[in-house]
Amino acid sequence: MHTTHWWSHRRGMPGLMLGTWGCLAAADALAADMWDMPMMRGGWGILMMLMMLLFWVAILVVIIVGIRWLVTSGRRQAPVERSPESALDILKKRYARGEISKQEFEEMRQHLQ
Repeated sequence: MHTTHWWSHRRGMPGLMLGTWGCLAAADALAADMWDMPMMRGGWGILMMLMMLLFWVAILVVIIVGIRWLVTSGRRQAPVERSPESALDILKKRYARGEISKQEFEEMRQHLQ
């Protein structure tokens, strides 16, 4: 005795299609119960969507801040500290600008040394 299944060649293409549609219909019936989602009722769905949105915004902010920190960290070097100008350097600059005469320059220079 030979039994024919839905995939059997004796039934041909119509049998194959009926068997396939039967399986899809059964899967669709199971999926209807799965997609019912009772947790989405009563406003919880909106809360979950907002939390998901907040999560992704936080991820993006962390990525952007991290990239900016990496890019700008190379630029922020400690400023080069210049040694303060000595009084004699200031006196030389004043003489070069013509603010004081040669006699005043010599007197102040003698006084500083």
